[in-house]
Amino acid sequence: MTPATASAIEGVVSVRLLVADGAVRRAEVAVRRPAAAVARALAGRTPEEAVRLVPLLFSLCGTAQGLAAAMACEAALGLDASAHAPARALMLDAEAADSHGWQAAMAWPALLGERPAPQGLRALRAAVTALNEALYPGRDGLRPGGGALRPDPAGLADPVARIAAWIEAEIFAGPCPADHDALAAWAALGATAAARLTARLLDPRLAGQGAVGVEALAERRPSWFAERLAADPGFSARPHHDGAPAHTGSLARRADHPLVVSVAERHGFGLAALLAARLADMAALPRHMAEATGRVRPAVPAVAFLVSAAPGVGCGVVETARGRLAHWLRLGPDGRIADFRAVAPTEWNCAADGPLARGLAALPAGPDLAERARLLVALRDPCVACTVTLEEAGGAGPIPIREKESPA
Repeated sequence: MTPATASAIEGVVSVRLLVADGAVRRAEVAVRRPAAAVARALAGRTPEEAVRLVPLLFSLCGTAQGLAAAMACEAALGLDASAHAPARALMLDAEAADSHGWQAAMAWPALLGERPAPQGLRALRAAVTALNEALYPGRDGLRPGGGALRPDPAGLADPVARIAAWIEAEIFAGPCPADHDALAAWAALGATAAARLTARLLDPRLAGQGAVGVEALAERRPSWFAERLAADPGFSARPHHDGAPAHTGSLARRADHPLVVSVAERHGFGLAALLAARLADMAALPRHMAEATGRVRPAVPAVAFLVSAAPGVGCGVVETARGRLAHWLRLGPDGRIADFRAVAPTEWNCAADGPLARGLAALPAGPDLAERARLLVALRDPCVACTVTLEEAGGAGPIPIREKESPA
C-alpha cells in the first residue's frame, strides 16, 4: 500500500450548520471513515504483518494505533507484554507531545490569522524520534509481544528533557499557569500562539460557548470495549456509553486539574475550558515521561503462554492526545486476522448527537458565527480532515468555511 493510499483511507468529518437570522437551527455532524476498507486491508494478515501495516493506514497517532493493534494481538495470542508497559507509556506520551505540538505550531496560529511555524516542530519531532530509538534500537517496539527493549538511560533522559524544554519554551514561555487569574495574566502577555489564542477564548462573550451536558468517557477496560465491538459492528461508527454520547480527550482527562477547575468555575466547560485542558495536558507530559523513564527496564519479546496457537480474540485500549482508542480483532483457525474493528476518539467526539454537534447547535447568533464554529471544531480536534459549511435555512445556498486541515 502506498502512502497516498494509506492516507486516503482515513476519511473525513463533515459539519453542516443550518442557520437562520444568524443563529444555528440545526447542526449536522457526520464521520465518514471507511472502516470496511481497513478491515479488508488487514484480513488474512499475520498479527505481525497487521501491526506493521496499521500505522501506515492511519497518518495520525501511528504509534498509538500500532500499540492498540499490538495489544489486541497479544490478548488474542496469550502474550504477556507487561514488561514493556513503561516503555509504551513513554512512546504514547511522546506522540501526544508531538500531536499537541502540531496544534500549537500549526493549527492555533491559523485560527488567529497568523503564519504557522512548522520549523518550530523540527526540534520536538527530533526528540520524539530519539526517544523511540533509545528504547528500541531495532525499531521493533510496535511488534506484538514487544520488541527488544534495550533502554539507554542517557539516551532517554536527553530527549525527555528536550521535549520538556520545547513545551516550556514554545507553549508557555515559562511555567504553566496555575489558575484562571494566572492564565489571564499569562495570556495578556501574548508571548506564544497558545497564549494569544487563550486571550481570545477568555473573552467573557466567548469563553463559555460550546459547553454541553455530555459526560466524559470514563470506561477504560478492554473487556468493555471488546464486548461492544464484538457484538455490534456498528459500534465502531456509532459508539455510545449505555445509550448516551460521551466525550474523550484532554477535557475528560483533566477536568479535575486545578487550572481547568478554576476556568470552568468562571465560564463553564466551553471553549476556554477546552483549551485550558489542552494546556494542562501538555504541562503534565514531562512529569509523566520522567516517571515512566524511571520504570523502564530491559525486556525481550514476550512468548505466548497458550499451549497451542488456537484462534482467539483480543482488544487493546490506549490513550491518545485526542482521547481513547480501542482496537478489537479476531484470529481465524490459521492464526491470521479474520475480523478487525476499532473505535477512535473522533467517533465519540464527533458523533451525530455528541459533544461537537451539541456544542455547535448551542452557539448563539452573531455575525462571527462562522469563526466560533471553526474554533469549536478545532478544539474538539477531529483526527481526520474536517469540512464545515453554513447553509441558510430556506435554501439560500451553502456558505463555506475554510476547511480544517489535519496534521501531516
